[in-house]
Amino acid sequence: MSDRAFLLRFISGKYQGGEYPLQEAGELVIGRSSELDMVLIEDMVSRKHAKISLAPGQISIADLGSTNGTFVNGEKIKKARLKEGDRILIGTSILKLVGADKQAGGAVVDTKAAQQQLERTAAAQEKKQGGRSAVAGRLEEVPLVDLLQLLSTSKKTGAIVIKGYRQGRVYLRGGKVVNAVIDADTTLLPKKALNRMVMWTQGGFEFVPQEGELPPFPNELSEPTEQLVMDAMHQADELASGNLPAPTMAIGLSMPLTAPLRDLPPDEIDLIQLVHNYGVVQAVLDRASGSDLETAQKIASLLARGYVRQF
Repeated sequence: MSDRAFLLRFISGKYQGGEYPLQEAGELVIGRSSELDMVLIEDMVSRKHAKISLAPGQISIADLGSTNGTFVNGEKIKKARLKEGDRILIGTSILKLVGADKQAGGAVVDTKAAQQQLERTAAAQEKKQGGRSAVAGRLEEVPLVDLLQLLSTSKKTGAIVIKGYRQGRVYLRGGKVVNAVIDADTTLLPKKALNRMVMWTQGGFEFVPQEGELPPFPNELSEPTEQLVMDAMHQADELASGNLPAPTMAIGLSMPLTAPLRDLPPDEIDLIQLVHNYGVVQAVLDRASGSDLETAQKIASLLARGYVRQF
């Protein structure tokens, strides 16, 4: 990293649009206390929230025992090494580590001027939004996992509305994810819908607060939001590994079917029936009772054992 300068760009929250340049070496303490290097004035930020340590070739961040935690790329951390493009959630602010060309001579960062610029940005944002805190943007810049952590930490009630090639909604009650739906398809289980939306990389989003109580949903999600996010990220990584059948793959029963069906457990026989009826991996994923990852792994196994073939 020594040949690059770096800055923190606020991509969501009260200071959205602001930037804070980083020194080449030293420490940057972030929190609500006016005595710190970067001061973020909001209730969800602790007096001393997090510390960024800078050294030639290395940038790291540590949580300082904050009440609401520090997250990097959607995961709660105690300490983590940062790389260009990483996203940090502190309070209701999402910051992105951005690289820039280093100035000749390595100019010293004026932290006071940087803080004043952040405060001017916050004032402009507040004026623009009429004092209303808006959570809106694009998934290309703020992925769904970051949004979920942000809204969970701030205990929001309402819906994340996603609009793009496909439409989606994620409902939260007091910061807890309770339901998710894609294209108004209520036959798709909420957890399956949520896991799919976590993999979306394009589309606009807006958080629409709920006025009054959020009504109950059938099949409400019961796991803590943090666990749902971790499960979704794990599934996304596995499905993106390239070792599983693509959703667009056409599949069918092997002909002749020489592998004995009596050797299969009931869940795999049910899966073979779905393969026979629908013939495309995505259609099978939609209708299978298990998660997309579990179903894709079973299809891969059936392909390998000769029960199913690719067309």
